[in-house]
Amino acid sequence: MNDTPEGDNEKNRFSARAKRYGRVGANVGGVAARIAGRRLFGLDPEKDKDAAALAAALGGLKGPIMKVAQLLATIPEALPAEYAAELGQLQSQAPPMGWAFVRRRMAAELGPDWEARFATFEHAAAAASLGQVHRAVAHDGRALAVKLQYPDMQSAVEADLAQLGMLFSLHRRMRPAIETSEMLKEISARLREELDYALEAKHTGLYGLIFADDPMIRVPDVLPELSTKRLLTMTWLDGRRLLDYTDRPLEERNQIARAMFRAWWFPFSQYGVIHATRISATTRCSRTRTARRPGINLLDYGCMRTFAPKFIQGVIDLYHGLLNNDRALVVHAYETWGFTGLSNELIDILNIWAKFIYGPMLEDRVRTIAEYVKPGAYGRQEAFKVHQGLREKGPVTVPREFVFMDRAAIGLGGVFLHLNAELNYYRLFNEAIAGADLADVTRRQHEAFVKTGVPLPEEAGKQGL
Repeated sequence: MNDTPEGDNEKNRFSARAKRYGRVGANVGGVAARIAGRRLFGLDPEKDKDAAALAAALGGLKGPIMKVAQLLATIPEALPAEYAAELGQLQSQAPPMGWAFVRRRMAAELGPDWEARFATFEHAAAAASLGQVHRAVAHDGRALAVKLQYPDMQSAVEADLAQLGMLFSLHRRMRPAIETSEMLKEISARLREELDYALEAKHTGLYGLIFADDPMIRVPDVLPELSTKRLLTMTWLDGRRLLDYTDRPLEERNQIARAMFRAWWFPFSQYGVIHATRISATTRCSRTRTARRPGINLLDYGCMRTFAPKFIQGVIDLYHGLLNNDRALVVHAYETWGFTGLSNELIDILNIWAKFIYGPMLEDRVRTIAEYVKPGAYGRQEAFKVHQGLREKGPVTVPREFVFMDRAAIGLGGVFLHLNAELNYYRLFNEAIAGADLADVTRRQHEAFVKTGVPLPEEAGKQGL
């Protein structure tokens, strides 16, 4: 079969990306220039118009920058509210690769006989921001998910990070309440890590180890012989979207919520790692291996965050400080994380957000995650209070570790609201942190990370991650 015409189209499509980045950079720069000009001459900023113009400028890039934009929409004061609202609506999917292009990419990763290494390999693909997933079947009959990275993604990511730097630069002209330099470092590190499918395979193995004996949480198996740094082959896990379960009986919804709570808090408190990808997009519900009760399939390990054990201790100290009204312990927790120059006023402002995140876990009773709040409004009132306070008493530099913790916590809470789960979050949290003292977490983390090949947090720091 002659696949040259389609191949040329694909080549043209992806080689044209650089030109699009140039146009987008010019458009974003134009928005920045207009804002700067109005401020220079004392004119009121037209935030709504500027936000829409910025979203229109970035909307042509169906790639990594959209993941970043949607992330920033969940962090209080990371960007002006008007910008976050516009950017949060953008879609992250890139255009799928055609079959001829897929064949060449697969041959580059597995060799010219790559098709013979699968029993079947489907042409149709599900598109994502950094790659696309094909269904396949192994020769031993296992159903597979084959994730193939788009070409030139490293250059695309670097271009997107340059655009992010411009966004933050634009934000700094607006008297921000949060200093974003650490955010930029953190987002850059995590986005670059997502390009490394070999690291993603190790993270998948780590979660497989952590939940090996948990019947309610399923993790795919990686096939290393069919994987490379830009190709990841895993077992396929069947399931349905989380939101398909919103009308199921309460006990089923509660069971899903319990599994999700454990899937997030247990690895963090016991091993120092969180699944930082958007929760609702990476979890599917299924019937479990040992029962007909619903469980979850935890997917997509590209965006992970590991933590030094002392950071985890800070999280637990803050919880106990809030629970017992121990202000000294609360301050100690903030200092453990790297906050400096904290006044009493700044501590009170930070506690608004801390009490929002920890709130459901401070009450020993069955409740929803946020009473009388719609999923789309989750955290907005608290974020507004933090915004107002930091405007007056800030700015404050947020330690980089919080960027993806905030995102995951907001995503998790939003899903609990969609499910309308009614649980005792106090007991669930205390079960998750039981035995999470500094020495045990340090030992447990070292053993599991070394066994699965995941870099320890201090090693990641040395590598500039």
